[in-house]
Amino acid sequence: MISSVQNPKIKRIRLLQTHSRSRKKELAFIIEGVRLLEEALNTCQVPELVIYSPDLDPRGQQLVVAFQKHNVLCEEVTQEVIKAASDTETPQGILAILPLKPLPLPPESDFLMIADEIRDPGNLGALLRTAQAVGVNGFLLSPGTVDPFSPKVIRAGMGAHFRLPILSCTWEKIRQVTEGLTVIAADMDEGTRIWDADLSLPLALILGGEAHGPGKYSRDLADTWIHIPMKDGSESLNAAAAGAILMYEILRQRTQGTQH
Repeated sequence: MISSVQNPKIKRIRLLQTHSRSRKKELAFIIEGVRLLEEALNTCQVPELVIYSPDLDPRGQQLVVAFQKHNVLCEEVTQEVIKAASDTETPQGILAILPLKPLPLPPESDFLMIADEIRDPGNLGALLRTAQAVGVNGFLLSPGTVDPFSPKVIRAGMGAHFRLPILSCTWEKIRQVTEGLTVIAADMDEGTRIWDADLSLPLALILGGEAHGPGKYSRDLADTWIHIPMKDGSESLNAAAAGAILMYEILRQRTQGTQH
């Protein structure tokens, strides 16, 4: 049993929890909680290490047994250690180090999302979760967007990271990846109303940051603009809410046909 918070494995976990640079250097990230570890198991993700506390519930204990059958190193730790290693206020008693290997983009993508400087981890995680639910082929993140493998994004994504290609890109790479697609940028009030636009064609949708919307590079890349109509005096929707509306309108048009 690991009983010291100074144990090298625990110190490494803390670095991966708190430093994007460490995650990029080691190509590893942390997942916490029974639900996320179940998602990892169900999608054949093999952790480098699992740590768990003595008070882990039966569902979590079944996970430990399952990972041990896959020859994953599973170490019991004290409650003090699990609390030090965790990024949450009330740890569930289990977490894992996973290799950071983003899924590749499908060769024939016809529905991509582009996050332009979205900095709120909860919003990005929720967007990833919605993107996976509606069948987005891949999610591209511009420079200035929050690290998609940070703990808060991972938790908000609820397993989307295991099923959705998520790539941090330069704008030049984004331009290359979206070649052949119609690039549509969403704005507060610029462009066509979403239900008047043809969103059934192969496209890449740009969603801008919470404060300023799509930036200069998005404006250079976009072929056309759309917006979500709102009543006069309404505050703008946050990125997660706006993104969900837009993605489901795209899905609706693709499954039911464009209805104006």
